[in-house]
Amino acid sequence: MEDPRSCHAAVLRDIGKPMAVERIAIGPLQPGDVLVRVEAASLCHTDLEVIEGQLALKLPAVLGHETAGRIAALGEGVTSLAVGDRVVLSWNPHCGHCFQCSRGKPILCEPYLANGPKGLHFDGRPRLACDDGGMLHQLMYLGGFSEYVVVPAQQAVRVPAAIAADRACLLGCAVMTGFGGATHVADIDWGATVMVIGTGAVGLAAVQGARLAGAGRIIAVDPNPARRAMAERAGAAVLCDPRAEDPAALAKSLTQGRGADVVIESAGVPAGFRMSVEAVRPGGQVVWLGKLGVQEEVAFRWGALMQEKRITRSSYGGARPAEDFPAMAQAYLDGRLDLDGLITARISLEQINEGFAALKRGEAIRSVVVFP
Repeated sequence: MEDPRSCHAAVLRDIGKPMAVERIAIGPLQPGDVLVRVEAASLCHTDLEVIEGQLALKLPAVLGHETAGRIAALGEGVTSLAVGDRVVLSWNPHCGHCFQCSRGKPILCEPYLANGPKGLHFDGRPRLACDDGGMLHQLMYLGGFSEYVVVPAQQAVRVPAAIAADRACLLGCAVMTGFGGATHVADIDWGATVMVIGTGAVGLAAVQGARLAGAGRIIAVDPNPARRAMAERAGAAVLCDPRAEDPAALAKSLTQGRGADVVIESAGVPAGFRMSVEAVRPGGQVVWLGKLGVQEEVAFRWGALMQEKRITRSSYGGARPAEDFPAMAQAYLDGRLDLDGLITARISLEQINEGFAALKRGEAIRSVVVFP
């Protein structure tokens, strides 16, 4: 088995400053851990929030949480995985027995929520260190912008070996959130009218999930014409530029004045959240997948919230990683789920700062760091 004691990683030391590729120390593995040789890690807006200081994390830290690779070594007691397995990493480890876990809400696991801001391992201890021995933190229990990561075995989910790592990594966050938001969280009846607001990586996955869930008509709302075209290829039948027409009026014109049965917000902007409750029909469902800074406020017209409308906020699309990751990977291999179209660029670790600059400018759906 491989036993690297150090590797290269992109390290964030100061808010608002570029990351630097540094040599870091790894491990040692504790019982229940696995060592994963990272093959691909994609750049997400959550990482950007940390870089810009909108999401608090102790520094220095290794970011990255959409990650795929192969098992390089097993900690004591790990029998569910084998060296060489291709895995997608989940950012939601959970204890399985706290108040929330016992009620089927692993995304709210109490140890998970308590330890996350510390940027340490799930047991509250570090697994990475700076080359000088100083503590190094991991975003969302992962730190995927590194040649190797150490995670609890439950975070490493085996997927079919035939799926390439640069596609597989997308399953770990954006695709799981959007696809799961449509298939697990939203109640999409056969033939329903579904509106998806914002067609970045999460929104495009939501469009595909709504299509596979049986939606009869999907309305994609995005001011970017290239992204609207991508949504059309993903299964949207109606395209809306919110700068040119009112999405709520459009939804009502297509549904005898009622509005969309389900509206999925994945843009993460105040206008998108307000739009979502205006466009949904009485008794319909709104699913919020997008997010704002934790201290930001959004105002709503009270009348838009009435008439028994249901609003659900979901951070991870009701994820069941052990079941969902392999199933989505197989759907991709079968041609039912498009992942290729989500990749804007493949970059090296040394190009990571340029990749985040492109993400901030809105030029990228997903840039993927590919490790040699």
